[in-house]
Amino acid sequence: MNLSDSKYAGFALVREMMDTIEVVKSFDVIAAQAFADEIRANGRLFLTGEGSSRIFPAKNAIRKALTWGTDLCIATDGSRQAAQYDLSSHAFFCASNSGRTKEVVLLARKIAEAGNPYRYCLTANNDTILEKECTRSLVLSCGWEEAVAATKSVVEQALVYESIVRKIAGKSPAAMLEGLEEKIEEALTLSIPSDIVKAAAGAPTIYFAGYNDGVAEELTLKTNEITRKKSDFLEGTYAVHGIEEVMDARDVVFVVDPIEEEIEKFREVLVDGVGLKVVAIANRSTPFPTIEVPDAGESAPYAYLCAGWNLLVEIGLELGINLDKPERARKVGNEFTG
Repeated sequence: MNLSDSKYAGFALVREMMDTIEVVKSFDVIAAQAFADEIRANGRLFLTGEGSSRIFPAKNAIRKALTWGTDLCIATDGSRQAAQYDLSSHAFFCASNSGRTKEVVLLARKIAEAGNPYRYCLTANNDTILEKECTRSLVLSCGWEEAVAATKSVVEQALVYESIVRKIAGKSPAAMLEGLEEKIEEALTLSIPSDIVKAAAGAPTIYFAGYNDGVAEELTLKTNEITRKKSDFLEGTYAVHGIEEVMDARDVVFVVDPIEEEIEKFREVLVDGVGLKVVAIANRSTPFPTIEVPDAGESAPYAYLCAGWNLLVEIGLELGINLDKPERARKVGNEFTG
């Protein structure tokens, strides 16, 4: 995928994916860290939003916090479910690029009415309805996206949350950016083998398996939006614990950063058992056909996500799809009008 080729350059989606390189390069870690002291003092953080504004940004932050053994307790769920919880003791981040997502606005309003002062919002627009319901806000630098499928905003949202977690964990927020723009550019522009693209384009269902850190789950959502294909996220070893009963030999499973101890089971159940194609997205060679991504260390999930975008663009083009305009999906899924 590259902007010098007219096959790609005509799509806003591709341009916005490539804009991610500059988003990472110019990311302001200081602005995000300004929230860290209040959140550390509180000790509990709830990250909410709908779809892409929550999946990778929140779950990447949770995995990092647990991996580093921080005292900060982070949780996430969609806004409607979160509204049923007693979260009076939590600090809140409500994410909505438009600042008009109904579920998120109504949750922020409920938190405000309960008198919780630790309510923050993350948007891509200034002076939004959501901002008015929160005590503090952070507006993304990436700007509004033209394509329906969110891309560069997802990465910036994740960087915001991770920089906060890093500050609380005593790690350098700036360290997550070291060399990351180059790794992301390589992931976005690497050549995807044509046999992998063709197999995925012909698959009744495209599955993504891997860690519950938002990468595979977000790529599952992007598969629907970009390729119009049925897809499913198979967390951990879900792929080998029953769903193989209904899998088709034409299906494809992409395993993001496969865990070494699980590789043999995936091969036995999916390749030998079902007869389908398993492809790894990893920073090393694996026993499966592998889309090899540059090693970005602790920031590897960002590179894996971008490599997945690259893959999905190739699949979409193979299918002759207009990448910018899904037939039913909307930019703002459920807009607040009240």
